[in-house]
Amino acid sequence: MSTQDFTGLNICCKFTELFSDLEDFNENEQKQKIEEMNGLLEEMDKEEFKLVFTKELFDKINKMIGKKKMSLNNAFLLLKHAGFCRALFKIQNYDFNDSSLSERFEKMIIDENKKKKEKNEVRYLDLCECYFLLNKLFSSELLSICIPGLLKVALNKEKSEETQKEVELALLAMGVIEIDQKIEKDLYLNEMKEIIIYHQEHHNLTRLAYQSAWQFLMNRFDNDNSLEAVIVNELHFVREAIKELEELMKCVDWKKKKEEEKGKETKALTIIWRWIDTLGIFFDLCSSRNEEYSVLVESIVQAFRAAKDKNREIGKECFYIFESLAENEAIKIEDLIESGAVSLVLEEILRPTMDDEMTCDCLVLFVTLSSRLKEEKDDEKEEEKRKITKRKMFEKLEEEGYEDIIVSFHEPFDFLEQKFYYELSLDISDYFVNI
Repeated sequence: MSTQDFTGLNICCKFTELFSDLEDFNENEQKQKIEEMNGLLEEMDKEEFKLVFTKELFDKINKMIGKKKMSLNNAFLLLKHAGFCRALFKIQNYDFNDSSLSERFEKMIIDENKKKKEKNEVRYLDLCECYFLLNKLFSSELLSICIPGLLKVALNKEKSEETQKEVELALLAMGVIEIDQKIEKDLYLNEMKEIIIYHQEHHNLTRLAYQSAWQFLMNRFDNDNSLEAVIVNELHFVREAIKELEELMKCVDWKKKKEEEKGKETKALTIIWRWIDTLGIFFDLCSSRNEEYSVLVESIVQAFRAAKDKNREIGKECFYIFESLAENEAIKIEDLIESGAVSLVLEEILRPTMDDEMTCDCLVLFVTLSSRLKEEKDDEKEEEKRKITKRKMFEKLEEEGYEDIIVSFHEPFDFLEQKFYYELSLDISDYFVNI
């Protein structure tokens, strides 16, 4: 067992030990123990989090609340922090969904929402945040109840640190609502536009809060193509993404080893990864041309170059985007050449230590680009542009010795295709751009 594994095991054991003793303490002592547990939570990686936050743990919390052995405030203190960590790092843990605690919170939210004068607004919002941060799927009723409350918090424009934290948590909770959850625009669009535009003018949100607002909006884009005009033209997503990536990249000392990262720098890396993930959704869906795409792709290339040996998750997300860019007809192939994306992929395919999966990604990308460049255009001007781009691509590939690279990979094509299910072409001519 490695030192890292042993440390992780110790963290999990310590957390579990503290949790099992909570019933023995009064409310104030319990609060202190939970704060200690929250400190341990911040040291856990994704797998350790999933080991600790099981259905059994959530069921146990539910019983403790029911028997009045844990106050709701103390439960919120623990669960909000757990939900924050789960949402921040996008941990795939759905044990809360099937727990009795999820049922309790759902009922409490509905019951609290029915109240008029007696409604406890603070409790209601705490319930909404916990429920959204820890859950995966939400009924239409829960969405219609909780989103207005979360938006009300997110619309608070004060710049105090306490308010910023509340706004950040509310937007993070909304950002976890996944792509397959349909939400009517009337429920959120005007408010979300106000939040984003106000921040662009006054910079009142934290970086995580701002990214989460875009994440929520981008997740809605998948079910509503009409949002593209709002996202690109009204809210200037491309310009904002370029600016945010540029500023976040400055927050990281890329020469530091991963184990030396501390606090703000680790969070900056996480937010860069979240932005790259959001950009992946955007480039999968966008259908209109924007002149700033080339600059944005260049930002992604820079993020990949900086992070490839420091943060593998950022590197993988960047490559998913390159594949989307190659497939999306709204993205000009010139953008991929001029931004450095083509050169980067060529460099990666030449690396002696690269893995088979990355090799597959590179090959898929070149097959896609080759296919696009072979498609003749009916419009005379567009056909002339295609020929110019094709020559540019040919010259770039010839300069880098691309043909020799592909020939050297021809033998393992079948192995890679079987291993990664990419249905790689076994016809070597599909990988070439000829003029």
